[in-house]
Order: sequence, then C-alpha cells, then structure tokens
Amino acid sequence: MRSNIYLDANPYEVRVAVVEDGNLAELYVERKGSERIVGNIYKGVVKNVLPGMQAAFVDVGIERNAFLYAGDISVDAVDEELPEEDERAKCIPDIRKLVRVGQSIMVQVLKEPFGTKGARVTTNITLPGYKVVLLPKANYVGISRKIEDEEERTRLKAILEEIKPSHRGVIARTSALGADREELAQQIQAQMDTYQEIHAIYDCCKAPKLIHSEENIYYRTVRDAFNQDISGFYISDPQAYEYVRSLVEAVNPDLLDRVSFFDKHYDMFEYHGLESKIDKALARKVWLKSGGYLIFDSAEALTVIDVNTGKFVGTNSLQDTILKTNIEAAEEIARQIRLRDISGIIVVDFIDMEEPCNRQKILDVLREAVKRDRTRTIILGITDLGIVELTRKKTKQSLGSVFYAPCPYCEGEGIILSSESMAMKARKEVLHRFYRDGYDNVVIMAHPAVCMEINAKMRPGAQLIPSPPGKRVFLLSNTNMHIEHMEVEGVENPQEALEMGAVPLECRG
Repeated sequence: MRSNIYLDANPYEVRVAVVEDGNLAELYVERKGSERIVGNIYKGVVKNVLPGMQAAFVDVGIERNAFLYAGDISVDAVDEELPEEDERAKCIPDIRKLVRVGQSIMVQVLKEPFGTKGARVTTNITLPGYKVVLLPKANYVGISRKIEDEEERTRLKAILEEIKPSHRGVIARTSALGADREELAQQIQAQMDTYQEIHAIYDCCKAPKLIHSEENIYYRTVRDAFNQDISGFYISDPQAYEYVRSLVEAVNPDLLDRVSFFDKHYDMFEYHGLESKIDKALARKVWLKSGGYLIFDSAEALTVIDVNTGKFVGTNSLQDTILKTNIEAAEEIARQIRLRDISGIIVVDFIDMEEPCNRQKILDVLREAVKRDRTRTIILGITDLGIVELTRKKTKQSLGSVFYAPCPYCEGEGIILSSESMAMKARKEVLHRFYRDGYDNVVIMAHPAVCMEINAKMRPGAQLIPSPPGKRVFLLSNTNMHIEHMEVEGVENPQEALEMGAVPLECRG
C-alpha cells in the first residue's frame, strides 16, 4: 500500500491528510485558538463528589469542570490507603474513598469537552513517545497489537521487562518494530525525565493549573503517523517544513529523505485533489463504486449508517448483488469511520442477507478493514436482519464538528416548522387576540414565506384567518425573522398598524 502525508499550514489553520492508495484515509485539522487538549496534564481541584454517579467533577482551569470516573482513578492518586476489602481487581471502590472535595489531584484529559459535557479526565497518566508509551502509574509491559510477529513480540517484551523503571509501565508502539535495547532505553529515560519535570511543577504550583501540554500537531503527526509505510511527507509551509525535518532527524533520521517541501505557488491540497475528497468526506450520502451508496445520520453519541444498492443491479442473483454491495460497503464504512473520526456507538444497517455464511463474510471484511485504524474499534456482531453494532473510542470531536456549526434556524435538529404550519399557528394567535384579549386590530409580523402562505390561504369561502365585523388583520413581512418566529400583537387602531408598515390582510378572489 502506497501512503503519503500532506501537511498544509497557514497562520490560522494546520491540516494534515493521510492518503492511502489514492484514498483520503485520515484528516486532522487544528485551528488557532481551538487547539486540542487531549493529553494535557493538569493540577486540578476536586469540586464535587457524586456517589450516585461514582464520579467527581474537577476544576482544571478550563470553561467547565472535568468529569472523573471512579474507574479512571489510580490508587497512587489517593492520599489515604484503601481498606483491604476494596480489591480493585474485583470492583471499583466507592468514589468517596478515592477523592474528597478540595483535594488537589493530577489528571490527564482523555476526551475533549463536547456539547454540554466537560472534558473527561483520568489519573492514569500516559506519556507517549515515538517508540514507547510510559505509564507512570502502572506496572506492566504491553506490545502493540499491530506487531503480529510472535518472535518480535517476545523479543520486545523481554527487552522492556529488563529495562523498564521499577513500578512503572511501558507499551511498545508499532514503530518499535526492530528497535534495539539502546534505542528503547533512551526513549524510556527521556519519558521518565519528562514525568519527573511534570511532578516537580505539580509539587510547587497552585491548582488549578496546566502543568504539561500535549505535543503540537506537527510532533503528533511525526510521532503517530510517519513510519516506514509512508512513502512521502509533503509540507507546504517553509517554517513548518524545517520544524518537521528537525523532529524527524531527532526521532527517526532514516525517514528524513522522505520529507519534501511543496514549492508550487498554489494550494497543495487542491493540487493533489484533496479538497474534493474532503467535501465527499463531509457529505451525508457517499456513493460506492458499484453504484450503491451509504447514508450517514448522527446523534450526540450515536451514528447510524444505512447501506443501499442504489444503481447497482448486479449480473447474477439478487443475493449475489446484495453480498457484493455489502462487502464494498463494509470496506468503505471502515474507511469513512476512520476519516470522519466517528466515535461512540455506531449502528450499520446492511442490506438483508438470507445466508448466515454471507453475514459472517461481512463481519470478516469489516474486522479486517478496521485494523488500519489507530483508534480502537470493537465489532459486537451481526443480527439476522443485517444490523451490525460497533463502538469506537471517543477522544475528540468528529471531522464534521470541526467544519460545521449548528444551523441557526433549526439549532442543529435538521428540521424546522413549515411555512404552512406557521400560517396555521398565526390563525390561532389572531383569534386569541380577538376573543381573549379583546383587540379589534391585530398585526402579524413574520418571515416573508409565512406571510405569503397566509395570503395564499385567504380565498373566498376558505379564508384561513376570518375577520369578523369591526375587526381587522394586518401583515408585516420581516426578512430578518427566523421562519419559526412570529409576533402577533394587538394595536389600538388601524392607523397604528399602517405606521408600522403593515398592510391589511384581505380576501383574495
């Protein structure tokens, strides 16, 4: 598989695209003033302890207090020793035995704030390096699942068991493949030095305070995405280019010749056809090569993906057509989930398959496809109706949340009341002003589309808003009004309505 990384930077935004075999696989966007906080370490203060939720809220100095679940608290973070009957291997202790209000505590951000929810934090600190991750509050050795060779796994585990600091944990990342003892020892020591610096700041500062920031997007790209599988790393900004070269030279000089400066005078993403790919990645409907298509619909913690045959009619049997569409869809769904950074609960409605063996084929294709994703995805199975449930770890906002803001009309709900519904509402409000409030003259101020709908429904013998003898209705069109907003007010006399710019509502023959 041929893969490239494209990094485009300007003073307000940095975009990083990972392209695999010509397909946009990952896209990261970081804008000035909205840098991510996942990985940041804070000295926080416990503000509330909620036994009913087994959680605490911690002030870390950002807009909303962070959420700390009891299962995310390490014993080291607790001032007192836990009673012997609380065996953490068997159950999560009562939150009241772990933290107390007013206590200072070191926490790291697991998930960014989203919507009305604050950041989620943990006391189980992790410090990722290029080849290893240091776990200061753990005591074990782990090997990346993507290192599949058993001999290499055994070799790396033996080295790490020997060199890891006492009562600390380490995990070998995929980039540790082939690394020797000296390389791994140097990086572990560098991570330990960083942790000691963090602890020194923690001991002398007053909470709440940020005591360690996660690395910037340039470093994270080099650390997490730039490896032997990447053929080229192209950068459009000269300062970013020099900075990335210095990072690569420090952590993996063997890859330095793959870093290139894009020296053309036009947009690099446009030149490589990435802008159109980004637009497709944000679309609700995604077409498959066969002619089938996918539909994406999202709620706050749930995404539903619907698979349709579309224009694909197949050549053999109906079941063969369905199977081919579902297989293609499974591969594309795994890619889209990774690209859009969809997380939480994901439900996929594949086209119904009669044969159990075909359903198993879809699961196998999906499981193989999600292996390319660095974010852990769990596939829970498939039902007889072709419904597949997945969960994917959430750390930050999805790609759509970065590019889009909620619609000011529907406030993110995706629907608004129709102009006809608003016209019916106007009728009720006018009658209310006539007979309950006692007005003889009523002004309806509404969006032009609503006013047009009301006028259209004033036909002889079928008037939407009746005008009893001695009573009059006036319309005032306002282009600045939300289509769902309307003001129906009584006035003392017709002249007052005319001075407002309103026009009489009359029966139209």
